[in-house]
Amino acid sequence: MFFHDKRMQYNAKPDRPDPVYAKKLQEVLGGQWGEMTVAMQYLFQGWNCRGPMKYRDMLMDIGTEELAHVEMLATMIARLLENAPVSEQEAAAKHPIVGGVMGGASKDDLIVGAVNPQHFIVTGQGAAPTDSVGFPWTSRYMIASGNLMADFRANVTAESQGRLQVTRLYEMTDDNGVRDLLSFLIARDSYHQFQWLRAIEELEAEGVDATPVPISFPRDREHPDAAYQFWNCSVGTQSAGGAWAKGNFDGGNIRYVSDPVPMGPEPELGTPEPRLHAMRPEAVKKVA
Repeated sequence: MFFHDKRMQYNAKPDRPDPVYAKKLQEVLGGQWGEMTVAMQYLFQGWNCRGPMKYRDMLMDIGTEELAHVEMLATMIARLLENAPVSEQEAAAKHPIVGGVMGGASKDDLIVGAVNPQHFIVTGQGAAPTDSVGFPWTSRYMIASGNLMADFRANVTAESQGRLQVTRLYEMTDDNGVRDLLSFLIARDSYHQFQWLRAIEELEAEGVDATPVPISFPRDREHPDAAYQFWNCSVGTQSAGGAWAKGNFDGGNIRYVSDPVPMGPEPELGTPEPRLHAMRPEAVKKVA
């Protein structure tokens, strides 16, 4: 059961309208690393959790918190779209970072390209479950594998990418109200990274899982050599100096293979099924 409190988790009110920035803000709402993704990712991980109950409860805590972040961003976008005069649009389009990215395009072209027309045509000055270029949010973005260690590592990545994008958006506006909200979201992303790293440490300490994930798969079923080799598959040998290319890993000594060679023959497929009409049957015989 979910309950909704009409009060906001944090402030979400800009100093002035800015439809150009509203389009940018859609990325951290409905983009690959946006709040919709982490909210659904954590909730599904929680709903699917068969591990210790403290992990399920923690997942439900943070997943529900992220729903509030979705609400705050949707509210901020809606407010940025209210009563926006042309002068405000022009001012937003002239931001130095935006202008630099656009490569000196004309002011009119910049404004037209930077405003999302669907904010007015489709959503009526409201947010949409899409990214900054209008691509619909998809559940393909989220990860809920049923393995807590694999999921928590994915969560560290999600919070890292989310924080990176929000900090970039912070630099793209001078609006104090917008920056206030983003400052809050950045702080939560900072803590959530720490949270997932601590949870990973706890999973390892409790023996729930370990590296390599999943630790439950018998190591003796792996190829005996391939698990302890670093292959130099590109030009240059700088990678040999990294800790990943030497030392011990899980009882095996890592070996740097400077010139890996193919271990299998060139593949040769059978003749095509005639009814699939891949090529003329007589041609197959002639070429063979």
